[in-house]
Amino acid sequence: MTVYVIADIEVTDDSWVPDYAANVHNIVAKHGGKYLSRSGNITTVEGEGPNSTLVALIEFPSMEAVQAFASDPDYAPYGSARQAGSNSILRVIDDTDLAGSISYLPKGA
Repeated sequence: MTVYVIADIEVTDDSWVPDYAANVHNIVAKHGGKYLSRSGNITTVEGEGPNSTLVALIEFPSMEAVQAFASDPDYAPYGSARQAGSNSILRVIDDTDLAGSISYLPKGA
């Protein structure tokens, strides 16, 4: 089942960003993932959100692929650098429709 990682990042020290941006997409791809967006153009249209300076949306073929990416030794130094230089919230959602009324999405349980 397709899943999506939503990464809300508040960069607190941008020294890690160039290396991360240049290298992590290859590690994501190694695990079947694909960036759908990686942007700092963020507009909050409702509610109080995190103080994100970067939001990424990454598609993976499965939760197992996300877990393999997150535990990949090649990713470890980049993940540690991101954690040290940001406040990060990473969430994973699947592609189901909880209400079950959108015809092109699988119905959620």
